[in-house]
Amino acid sequence: MLDPVLLRTRLDEVRTRLGTRGNGFGGDLDRLVELDVERRAILPVLETARHARKDVGERIARARRAGESADDLVKAGQEHAAAIKEQETKLESVEAERSAWALKLPNLPHESVPVGSSEADNVEVRAHGERPGFEFEPRPHWEIGPALGILDFERAAKLAGARFAVLTGAGARLARALINFMLDLHTSEHGYTEVEPPFLASSEALTGTGNLPKFEADLFKIAGQWDLYLIPTAEVPLCNLHRDEILDGRTLPVWYVAYTPCFRSEAGSYGKDVRGLIRQHQFDKVELVAYATPETSWDVHEALTRHAEEVLKRLGLPYRTMLLCTGDMGFAASKTYDLEVWLPSYGAYREISSCSNTEAFQARRGGIRFRRDGRGKPEHAHTLNGSGVAVGRALVAILENYQQRDGSVLIPDVLRPYMQGREIIEPAAPQAKR
Repeated sequence: MLDPVLLRTRLDEVRTRLGTRGNGFGGDLDRLVELDVERRAILPVLETARHARKDVGERIARARRAGESADDLVKAGQEHAAAIKEQETKLESVEAERSAWALKLPNLPHESVPVGSSEADNVEVRAHGERPGFEFEPRPHWEIGPALGILDFERAAKLAGARFAVLTGAGARLARALINFMLDLHTSEHGYTEVEPPFLASSEALTGTGNLPKFEADLFKIAGQWDLYLIPTAEVPLCNLHRDEILDGRTLPVWYVAYTPCFRSEAGSYGKDVRGLIRQHQFDKVELVAYATPETSWDVHEALTRHAEEVLKRLGLPYRTMLLCTGDMGFAASKTYDLEVWLPSYGAYREISSCSNTEAFQARRGGIRFRRDGRGKPEHAHTLNGSGVAVGRALVAILENYQQRDGSVLIPDVLRPYMQGREIIEPAAPQAKR
């Protein structure tokens, strides 16, 4: 949520910066201004009525102590009470509408974010690793996996429909190896605290991170009387761990990492993305989240991004780091780096991690504050998040970049200890017909 003081005092700047996102938020801002004017008109009337009722109450008490009639004063008090109730009802209505409109506004892009309208305007910051040169025609992972007997889309469709997958044998083991490797790296070397959160979240938690109300259509809601959704990312529970809390600023930054399955409806068609593991309704991810002070959050953002990059470096996967333009950033982000891994089946780099600083946007929605030196007036913290990294897409990148002419796939060195020393996944033996 944007700072209401900023909306009130620097509206033109807000309008300009939001305009670079290209989503036409001008009407939302205009209505917010109108509602703020209405709110400011109600407040003095309400306060005057409250003071008048208080004054009348004191006069009634004095009259009764003196044995005098207070009938007229009681009537006046009732009129003031009715006026107060009327103004409070108006204020409540205005505040509710004002809050609803404010929740629709995305975060303001940071001044260092390039202005643009689409991914074509994103800027490459750095690249690492060389793309593999194959002496044969490389195959896509949706062919490699089934041929190895480790990936099954047909049986997954019988279980849950399209855009689900079943990993078996070495495929399931490889996914688990990736998860354990990433958790070990981030906790042992990068200093994160591991968290195992619930895989369900309330509407309040999803509103705090910016998933609601804007992205409700992308979520899976639990049927019945539950106010619960399957989490779209561990960012939701991790960024709500300290909701409505005041942190000790001396402990910041704090770093959390969690492995969770994630659930998104992923409506619509995305060309090649409807095949394979790239865009699934259920997928695994290791998520990084940090809470920081405003003056340290940008250094934390760079560090968190490097932590995610280290995963790809150690896996030996070629990738590039992209600074997203204003028109391609997520709703809550003020600045975002996307890590894109090379996928031979696409002949292109594809996103495998998105690392964002939301500044105080989420903290303001979630009431997450801190006190400097543990004392003083509370301030809103900054929250940051990033994939560290998406497990399914890492598995895809390994299958495609490490594939061999005979159909086998080499296992990256760093994962072999998690695979009981196994070095290669070889094609499955043909199954006997029944």
